Amino acid sequence: MATDLILGTAGHIDHGKTSLVKLLTGVNTDRLPEEKQRGITIDLGFAELDLGEYRLGIVDVPGHERFVRNMLAGATGIDLALLVIAADDSIKPQTREHLEILKLLDLRAGVIALTKCDLSDPSWIELVEEEIRELVAGTFLAEAPIIHTSTVRGEGGEELKVALREAAAKVEPLVAAKREGPFRLAIDRAFTVPGHGTVVTGSVGSGSVRVGDELAIEPGQVRVRVRGLNVHGRTIDEAHRGQRAAINLAGIHHDEVRRGQELATVGHLVPSRRMTVQLTASPQLMRPIKNRARVRLHLGTAEIMATVVLLDRDRLEAGAVGLAQLYLAEPAVGVWGQPLVIRSESPVMTIGGGHVLDPTAERLRRGNADWSEQLTAWRSSDPVVRAAAAARFFGLREWQPVDLVRTAGVDRFDEAVGALKQRGDLIELAVPPNRRLRVHRQALADIYERIEATLKKLHARFPLQTSIDKPRLTQRFAYLGGDAVVEATLQAMQSAGKIRLTARGVALAGHGPTLTANERKLLDEIIVRYRDAGFQPPTVQEVKAQTVKNQASVPQLIALAASDGDLVKLNNEFYLHAELAEAMKQTLREAFATQPTLTVSQIRELLGTSRKYAVPLCEYLDRIGFTRRAGDERSLAQSKN
Repeated sequence: MATDLILGTAGHIDHGKTSLVKLLTGVNTDRLPEEKQRGITIDLGFAELDLGEYRLGIVDVPGHERFVRNMLAGATGIDLALLVIAADDSIKPQTREHLEILKLLDLRAGVIALTKCDLSDPSWIELVEEEIRELVAGTFLAEAPIIHTSTVRGEGGEELKVALREAAAKVEPLVAAKREGPFRLAIDRAFTVPGHGTVVTGSVGSGSVRVGDELAIEPGQVRVRVRGLNVHGRTIDEAHRGQRAAINLAGIHHDEVRRGQELATVGHLVPSRRMTVQLTASPQLMRPIKNRARVRLHLGTAEIMATVVLLDRDRLEAGAVGLAQLYLAEPAVGVWGQPLVIRSESPVMTIGGGHVLDPTAERLRRGNADWSEQLTAWRSSDPVVRAAAAARFFGLREWQPVDLVRTAGVDRFDEAVGALKQRGDLIELAVPPNRRLRVHRQALADIYERIEATLKKLHARFPLQTSIDKPRLTQRFAYLGGDAVVEATLQAMQSAGKIRLTARGVALAGHGPTLTANERKLLDEIIVRYRDAGFQPPTVQEVKAQTVKNQASVPQLIALAASDGDLVKLNNEFYLHAELAEAMKQTLREAFATQPTLTVSQIRELLGTSRKYAVPLCEYLDRIGFTRRAGDERSLAQSKN
């Protein structure tokens, strides 16, 4: 069975790329009337070259500088390149820019075709070859053969096929893993066919698709169904990685699809307006790329305006490599390791490229050494190390093992998750009612530190409170994923001995209010005052009014006494001494032993108090489940309470 690969042409305008493709395949890739009339390629053209054990889908790109954006759209997903240079014209500006783009797209193999050799004498061709060798020195084409061709005489075609076959053999092991996993195709064209409906075309970047499969168009979250498949004019049942495919879709009008969108397995691609990337500035760059520079991002077949935020420096000099985040003007989709190219806003020229590290990134602060170390791990050749880095950056976001294909380039994702669990790198949080979150241990430790730091500040702000109201803390950390996720995190922190959860709130483990000598004295006086008041306790405001010094501390000291168990809270206005609360229960137990029900008036008489206090006392007993109310009467609810 032949191995399918994508071959992309590159080179200056009018250097004979399209004629060379016709010599190899018999197909004229100029399909637009304007292209045929002007003799230049404006948009992408396609053909197929059968080399026996390899079958190449050829993407013929335009060479005119005005259409470099179209060239970039066609260059996405190519496996090897055919650099075309005319013998009578030698190296031109677009030759250099196309070669620079191919380098930035991380190609590993290719062939150089010297066209129009019938128009030049041997001595001139020899000089052109020397220039070519200087141009490609240090690139993936440094050792590539230079094949002499003439489409007029029909020369060089067979030699070129042999060279392409050898280049394909070098590339095949590098792309083998992409044949498995989720399906993905970057759309470079959408149109309608009478009687069939919407058709999109593109190069299959990974996985495979069959007729009847359900796919998603991203960005857009549009579900579609595959009605038919076609590869270079052949109707097929399945298309796979390395093929140029035309896919007939049901469920969408062709006007709703555009170049730059992607067709993929449902759930595989996630749109984002922020990506973390590794950037390399072009060695030919005249001025450095500055922090917050506006650029044109070419990712897949999409061209999107973006702002570059450099993470580890203020400017990226020519040839330098750095880490950055791209803030996009509109959502885009990408995967770990995907190559990208950036061009300046104006004048438009290629200034750099790189690879995606995190396609759905959270905002990172510049100069943070901790994430810098993690991003270094994300570039590791070890898939388990990359999976660990991705899991840490997920934080408390919900993810599945298959997400590691997109975020870390991990093909055997279940094995990677198993390895992380075995190493103790993954911890599962139980989130009510029935969810379980996989969290990297260091990510969880980072969140613990943030919560502990916040609690420390709140304890300092409210020094007389034994705990912080849980809603106050939950609101501050809602960004973690909602109340249920925060609650699960707090439960895990309590299990780890880092915090103490009470009915009232949250406190750092071992935390207690720090009282001055005067505050401690006042607290003792307040407790005695409530004990002496019996079943006619003062209100909080009354205690405050009767206090000479530290009046502002009174409400917090009363709440502290309740938290410590010296007082019990009847309502926001009244508190009762804890010893009197127990005495009250005992008195009522004895009364209920001889009389099944009691009214508020009867309870008031038993306790020797007034209705002003009897009502909150009875409501307190109802609230704690000691009594049960039925109309105006109450009965004993729990004899042991």
